[in-house]
Amino acid sequence: MKRFEDASWRESMRIRFDYNNMMSDMIGEEYGISKEQILALQPKIKAAIEALKGKRKAGKTEWRDLPYTQADVVKDILATAEDIKRRFECFVVLGIGGSALGPIAVHQALNHLHYNELPREKRNGCPRFYVVDNIDPERMRALFDIIDVKSTAFNVITKSGSTSETMAQFLIVRDMLKEAVGDKYREHIIATTDAEKGNLIRIAREEGFKTFYIPAGVGGRFSELSPVGLLPAAVCGIDIEELLAGAAYMDELCSKDDVFENPAYMAAVLQYIAMKQGKNISVMMPYADSLKYMADWYAQLWAESLGKKFDVEGREVYVGQTPVKALGVTDQHSQIQLYTEGPFDKVITFIKVENFRSEVDIPKGYEDMPAVSFLGGHTLGQLLHAEQTATEYALYKAKRMNRTIILPEVNAFTVGQLLYLLEVETAFAGELLNINAFDQPGVEEGKNATYALMGRPGYEEKKAELEGRPKKREEYII
Repeated sequence: MKRFEDASWRESMRIRFDYNNMMSDMIGEEYGISKEQILALQPKIKAAIEALKGKRKAGKTEWRDLPYTQADVVKDILATAEDIKRRFECFVVLGIGGSALGPIAVHQALNHLHYNELPREKRNGCPRFYVVDNIDPERMRALFDIIDVKSTAFNVITKSGSTSETMAQFLIVRDMLKEAVGDKYREHIIATTDAEKGNLIRIAREEGFKTFYIPAGVGGRFSELSPVGLLPAAVCGIDIEELLAGAAYMDELCSKDDVFENPAYMAAVLQYIAMKQGKNISVMMPYADSLKYMADWYAQLWAESLGKKFDVEGREVYVGQTPVKALGVTDQHSQIQLYTEGPFDKVITFIKVENFRSEVDIPKGYEDMPAVSFLGGHTLGQLLHAEQTATEYALYKAKRMNRTIILPEVNAFTVGQLLYLLEVETAFAGELLNINAFDQPGVEEGKNATYALMGRPGYEEKKAELEGRPKKREEYII
């Protein structure tokens, strides 16, 4: 974390948050948000600030302290990562939701965009990396067509240890390993789970698996800066100390009480007001392929945290904002028509990268065709920046709310900042909405029904309930 200690460097790597195109003096009183509206919310904002402080002090938002509390864990992770690099050709994460989306997003952001296709020496000796985040049997079988389990390490990630999808994957892998390597199968499996509760920790201790723990106060969608994300990142050569340093720096910025100086609080306040104005769709649109899967990670964070039927007093409120994933410039050609001329129900968040890690020149040619030749002499980065600016302007002109998160460059430090910024924004939005942003009761019904259909003991009553539901009517099946 040497660069983090360099104040001038870390300030130059500070993420900036541009919310001009959400303010009424920019896009028109009818569709924008005024400073007066923000100031009128000061009592609610102050209450939300105090509530989050109280939760942090009480240890209920342990994810906020991950940048500071993991020195020994990081040492263990780095040593384990080196051992994996020495012994294995492939590293596979078995997980779903928060156990998979974060590792995918960080890997995509910080490693070569064709990482697995590179020869090992160009991966700095790191193994190939795969995340199995679904249970499609064709996809699972396809994985075993391209990896050899004898030379593969598997990281099973589930805090509860009862995630059906992950445990099914684990049972398949365990059986294959036992057949392939015999009693040495245990050396191929690493468990990341709760330290005390759940089935996986029990299995890990009985089997003697190498184990990392997810802190009790860290939920899945807030877990990327815990061993859930740090081990896969380290195995693939990512500087996890810089990742945590970036998050710590963002924590400094997000600890200010003045909403006009706190990027996460301001982001949440603007989204809260936008929701009250009927903007019930939040589009995340990075203008960099490296950040494509940040939109996937954000989608779970925002949807699962804020989509709630009840507020903290138990009143029915049915709140939440639907996240939509987009990629610039790809989705300018598939979605922007809707955003500029469709309903006034969206807020678009651009993620802009100022300096790309590599550049490609556009050669000159076809001088007799001005509609083509004008591109010559520029770079692809310049074209991408022009496309983002043009799209932002088109939305501004159409009076559509949009905001821009600006990364000086994509590196471990700035990615750590981005993760932490979005987590705090989500938590603060939850306080403004007066809901619990850290549970997911709406997911449980589907889980319980799955358990019943698959014959899990103790779910007989739920199975009877499912069997007793009304039959589907044939006249509505074509």
